[in-house]
Amino acid sequence: MQKKLIAEFLGTFWLVFGGCGSAIFAAAFPSLGIGFLGVAFAFGLTVLTMAYAVGGISGGHFNPAVSVGLTVAGRFPGGQLIPYIVVQVVGAVVAAAVLYLIASGKADFQLGGFAANGYGEHSPGGYSLLSALVAEIVLTLFFLVVILGSTSSKVPAGFAPIAIGLSLTLIHLISIPITNTSVNPARSTGQALFVGGWALQQLWLFWVAPIVGGALGGLVWKLVDDSE
Repeated sequence: MQKKLIAEFLGTFWLVFGGCGSAIFAAAFPSLGIGFLGVAFAFGLTVLTMAYAVGGISGGHFNPAVSVGLTVAGRFPGGQLIPYIVVQVVGAVVAAAVLYLIASGKADFQLGGFAANGYGEHSPGGYSLLSALVAEIVLTLFFLVVILGSTSSKVPAGFAPIAIGLSLTLIHLISIPITNTSVNPARSTGQALFVGGWALQQLWLFWVAPIVGGALGGLVWKLVDDSE
């Protein structure tokens, strides 16, 4: 169990460090930076690379919503759910702390949004609470369907990380303008703790919506799965 938790910590750290780091640093250069497309691919690549690296140890969740969805689908033991969520959140917070340490070394450092998630006036595109809620639920639901489907016994082994990574890329391409993309309560928590204020006030949505979406994804998969 200890090795599984370490693997989840490492995977979640890499997801936040690579994904949010790309948004904080590389995307800050409009003429030369990577933009929404680059940030979306960065998040997808973090999951793809760490799913191959440590997925065989822990299952490669890196996300409380994924752990919940897998539990609902009967693919993950409920007794391990809380420890997984705890280390995922810790991994995200540590990654955010390292990002803050690096970012604050710039002479004219200003924290800004720090890749935090938000709705209303804190949505990149000005989308409402309802828009954010629906988007996060639907996208997390389909993320779980992709995860559960690509890791099923009927799919050739070894390709799941590619499908999962590309799915997360697509999710970010859709929802960066809406919420800055969460679908992961741990990722949202790490950034919100450093931004404080509005980010902490709106953090509830980025726990509720992904968890609901993850659970629904697990239920939907149980309805369509014919492996039993």
